[in-house]
Amino acid sequence: MQITNEVKRLAQSYSEKLGKQIHSRTQEMEEDDLSHFLIYRVLGITSSEGKRIDLYQNKGRFLYKYAGSFLEEATKLCFKSAFPESGSIKINNTLGLRPKTFEIDCLVNTDAIEIKWRDATTDGDHISKEHTRINVIANAGYKPIRIMFYYPNRQQAQRIQETLATLYKGIGGEYYWGNHAWEYVKNTTHIDLKAILESIAEENAHEDE
Repeated sequence: MQITNEVKRLAQSYSEKLGKQIHSRTQEMEEDDLSHFLIYRVLGITSSEGKRIDLYQNKGRFLYKYAGSFLEEATKLCFKSAFPESGSIKINNTLGLRPKTFEIDCLVNTDAIEIKWRDATTDGDHISKEHTRINVIANAGYKPIRIMFYYPNRQQAQRIQETLATLYKGIGGEYYWGNHAWEYVKNTTHIDLKAILESIAEENAHEDE
């Protein structure tokens, strides 16, 4: 299936870019000033453990960034395959000065779809900004739809998402998370993205054996 091959090529591209970023940062860190390890040791963290923590903190930043970007692009590929006219657009912020525009990740007819791989924010300002964004989208004649594939684990972040879900429903929009998000993509595009990704992950696991 063409879409499967497209997602595989996208995954390979992101994997290679992630590997290069991690390798480059690992090399840079060999020259880092480690004087802050004094505070680690004061707090009971050995220098060797502190070095591992710093390394994986840097790796984690790159991983989260690339994971989110990859899943967003893979989802867009599914919608593009099913709806060739779909794509990202920017609309003017008619309710404020900042930002000047809001981006719709994927516009399918009048459905303005925001794609999130996960959203672990605990910032209350996030609610205000999102409220403005979906009102601007609704005023432009589109239906705000949010799909988030992985729900946050922490209670404070979950409360933010519960509030956002209420905002979406209150304005006539839709909010899908977890399995409901995967099902929304599958039912709308007739492409089982999760199955494609599971297949790629399985292939990678066999290559590592």
